[in-house]
Amino acid sequence: MMTPVKRVNRFFMLLTAPFLGLLLCLWWYQPPLDLNLDVGQFAAEPGPIKETAELQSALTTAQAAASYTIHSISASAKLYNQTTNAMNALVQMAKTQAARPELIYNRRISSRLGIPADVARSDRITIELYRLNPGNYTAYAMKIKLKDPSAMKMSLAGDGKGGAETTLQAANRYGATAGINAGGFADRAGKRYPLSTTVIGGEYLYGFESTYKDLSFVGLNASGQLIGGKFYSRTQLDQLQPVFGATFVPVLLKNSVKVPIPAKWQLSPKRAPRTVIGKYKDDQLLVMVADGYNENGNSGATLEELQNKLSNMGVIDAYNLDGGGSSSLIFNGRVINKPSDGNLRKVPTNFLFFK
Repeated sequence: MMTPVKRVNRFFMLLTAPFLGLLLCLWWYQPPLDLNLDVGQFAAEPGPIKETAELQSALTTAQAAASYTIHSISASAKLYNQTTNAMNALVQMAKTQAARPELIYNRRISSRLGIPADVARSDRITIELYRLNPGNYTAYAMKIKLKDPSAMKMSLAGDGKGGAETTLQAANRYGATAGINAGGFADRAGKRYPLSTTVIGGEYLYGFESTYKDLSFVGLNASGQLIGGKFYSRTQLDQLQPVFGATFVPVLLKNSVKVPIPAKWQLSPKRAPRTVIGKYKDDQLLVMVADGYNENGNSGATLEELQNKLSNMGVIDAYNLDGGGSSSLIFNGRVINKPSDGNLRKVPTNFLFFK
């Protein structure tokens, strides 16, 4: 008799028999698998791939070239900076070396003047004020470096039509930092006219007048250099291109040589308040104003004393300007000297200096 368990087992055996037979057949017979798919339509075209490869190669080459160029430029820039710095250092050194002789010369001439009592300085001019006491007279000096020729001018009172003003009035009228009286003058009919050849603004005020009685012209040219001396023709003076200038007497120094002082001017008067102007070999100016309490010949300085003093201080050219009661020195709005008249005298021309 068949039990229920046997029936169930038989049922599952009959059910799984076909599958087991199929597996045995598949294991025994293994046909080759040939999957033939048509993928040609999906293959890439050879042209773009080649072009892409060439482009990639070109980009790689360009990148290498760019890297080399950047490196070269960087190296060149570094070398340029080093060269520029070296050249700047050389230029600065050259400037320093070039300025050294000038500095040494300036120290040498300044040491003969002493310590300045006051200084006015700008990018146009440097003015150093000194007080001198050589023994026989008292004087004041200004050492002036014109960095700009326009920092010195000559004023003309009344446009040359007989007017006169003090140096202080002229300085205030033009706003000058310093000033001194300039050329001589002649009085006529209650008016005061500049003496002999006078140049203002590059033009002759009354025309050229040949030197007589040892008169000399002194002024400035377009380069800011002091010019002067005796002139017997207009051509002589024109060659120096005067921008302005006035006339008085005598010449004291010329090319570092003492010019003989005319006998008349050695004694008439012997001593007096005086104003002189000169220049050093580097074109710096030196102005001296000697004090005196009158014009009687017994106070102030002699022309020979001033000539020797200027020569000892290294001045190469020097000229005497109007003196006596005309002598005046203005600095920063103050009257520095002691005018022998008790007050400043009115004169037609003044030399003015501007910051």
